[in-house]
Amino acid sequence: MRISKNPEERRNEILDVAETLFTTKGYANTTINDILQMVGIAKGTFYYYFRSKEDVMDAVVIRFIDSGTEAAKMIAANANLEAPEKIFQIIMAQNPNASREKRMLEELHDVHNAEMHQKSLVETIRRLTPVLTDVVEQGIAEGSFTTPYPKEMVEFLLVAQLVFDDGIFEWQPQELMQKATAFTHMIETSLGAKTGSFAYLHERLMQASKNPNEKGEESSE
Repeated sequence: MRISKNPEERRNEILDVAETLFTTKGYANTTINDILQMVGIAKGTFYYYFRSKEDVMDAVVIRFIDSGTEAAKMIAANANLEAPEKIFQIIMAQNPNASREKRMLEELHDVHNAEMHQKSLVETIRRLTPVLTDVVEQGIAEGSFTTPYPKEMVEFLLVAQLVFDDGIFEWQPQELMQKATAFTHMIETSLGAKTGSFAYLHERLMQASKNPNEKGEESSE
């Protein structure tokens, strides 16, 4: 007998299966029929929730981004943390630390998924900007930061962070280390923070630069 599920539960079930297939078979090698068979639903049920395989991938990516955004919101809401520490934790929380997250990023980095990768980057910036802006405004109130453009500085910093995306750029370790130093300097100067306010971020970025294939493990410590 077929089990009836509420729409949200069924939609998430489709996304869970699709994510598993995308990260094991690869997005290009996964078909809608693969998803139907694994979930055990009819084609009509699939099209009730999604228009296409691309639509499913978009939803999987957005769910992935939402997870990072929720983690950022929890950090931002922690009344025991000062603004610089919140920014550090939020940045590190965006790095994948689970094998499925890393495999999903690998799929996004595939040349055939360039459009989806771009969408994911744009959505990440859009969703993190208000969270980080609140943190910067907290830092201004605390006296840690001095900037008349908190939102704009956050947007610029989030865009600048893309230089560390190894799905876009291929840097040598020495180049990454130089950029890590420059990025930390840029955060401190653009936010009007004291020199050394983000020394721990610099240290973590330097570690990741020396071992670019271990960024996920570094962020999970």
